Amino acid sequence: MFRSTFFRTLKCCALLAVSAWLAGCAAPKSKDYSAFRAAKPASILVLPPANDSPEIQASASVLSQATLPLAEAGYYVMPVTLVSETFRQNGLEIAHDIHELPPAKLKEIFGADAALYIRVTKYGTSYQVIQSATVVSAEARLVDLRSGELLWDGSATASNQEGGNNSGGGLLGMLVTALVNQVISSATDAAHPVAGIATNRLLTAGTPDGLLYGPRSPSYSKN
Repeated sequence: MFRSTFFRTLKCCALLAVSAWLAGCAAPKSKDYSAFRAAKPASILVLPPANDSPEIQASASVLSQATLPLAEAGYYVMPVTLVSETFRQNGLEIAHDIHELPPAKLKEIFGADAALYIRVTKYGTSYQVIQSATVVSAEARLVDLRSGELLWDGSATASNQEGGNNSGGGLLGMLVTALVNQVISSATDAAHPVAGIATNRLLTAGTPDGLLYGPRSPSYSKN
């Protein structure tokens, strides 16, 4: 009796282990691009990024580096200065307020096919005892201004600690490096180049789960 119960329990454990292993080996769910391909946006309006970080320069830093990867992907990007001035002339200077505007209204004013909504979730340098890390993270949504439908969304992160940043020299060297980095970060916007890396990762077309190429790209309709 005891032997039978033992083997049944052992069998159940084995089945559970196999099920867990199969679940872990399941292929990741691929992104659905059907709405994106059907909409075929040719022009993109990049809205001022909403900023959830405590650094006031985060929105401008990411915005200044967002248009290049979109243009290289084959899209016409509405001029950032023109867009910002249009919002300012209409009393809209806060990104969160601009993001609440109806897509149809943005379509009426700018005539773009789609709008890119960016949210900066991390921006800046955090200091620890013997090291500092500058991290920028952002999320983005591409919305069809003709229908209000979500076409694509994604997120990306970059850090100046990627690839290792071993200062050498033991503990004293690490302390000196952390101090120097803190002084440099206090005097300059050390996160700006990191924001460029994060923005490129977020908006470069043809990457896994990334944007599709636009109609001005030789790779259009190939991904």
